Amino acid sequence: MKVLKRLFNFYLQSSIHVALSVVSLTLITLFEFNILYTPSLLYFVFFASVTGYNFVKYFGVAKFHHISLTKWLKVIQIFSLICFLLMCFFAFKLSSKTLYCIFGLGLVTFLYAIPFLPKHFFLDNKQNLRSIGGLKIYLIGLVWSGVTVLLPVIEGGLSISVDVFITALQRFVFIIALMLPFEIRDLKYDSLKLSTVPQKIGVKPTKGLGVILLVLFFIMEFFKDEVNLLFTTILLFTTIITLLFILLSKVKQKEYYSAFWVEAIPIYWLMLLLMFR
Repeated sequence: MKVLKRLFNFYLQSSIHVALSVVSLTLITLFEFNILYTPSLLYFVFFASVTGYNFVKYFGVAKFHHISLTKWLKVIQIFSLICFLLMCFFAFKLSSKTLYCIFGLGLVTFLYAIPFLPKHFFLDNKQNLRSIGGLKIYLIGLVWSGVTVLLPVIEGGLSISVDVFITALQRFVFIIALMLPFEIRDLKYDSLKLSTVPQKIGVKPTKGLGVILLVLFFIMEFFKDEVNLLFTTILLFTTIITLLFILLSKVKQKEYYSAFWVEAIPIYWLMLLLMFR
């Protein structure tokens, strides 16, 4: 059991789980717009997600502590390096237009973790985009929306239509709602300088905001030129599942509540789509 738990923790802490969620949302976009399945794009999204998340999570820890790194962190570093190399390999298989979009999204991710602005822009001494009060949740929503909607559309040779724009906006709203249980969980750990949503408005209003965001997320579906009944029904189930997780979230959560179950909601969404399509 201890070995299984260690493997499971590695699965979560090495960002494999979150990467599968990103890939799931990318596949949902491919299905929604009937875009030809492109393995290279999905592999790229997976390895880029692992690389990006581990870079953001562990850059500060590993920056100047190579000698004293724990075995666990060293393993994650090696794994992340392998994923980075595979990401580069699959990137060369993508179109130049897709690579331009990737560069922009990659730059946001890089600036999210790396100190680059003068100290007077910040509320603490980290000097990166992540440290600007209240900005974190929107940056993550922007990057996820770009990766899971724009990349497959551009690589598939489609134009940025009204439906694509609405889907990207939907995905942005969905990701912000999905992050609220994490923000509630981290309330007892986050510095007040971060100005997270629960810090600003409290836990109950944060859940209320989640309800509003999810209602908006679902209603936007009906503003599209093409509305698919099956896809919309599955979207409703996904909205309800996400809503329940937000309403049941609390500061003292069980260990895997957000890190596994909430993070897996895009995977549930994809599974429903595969079961009934």
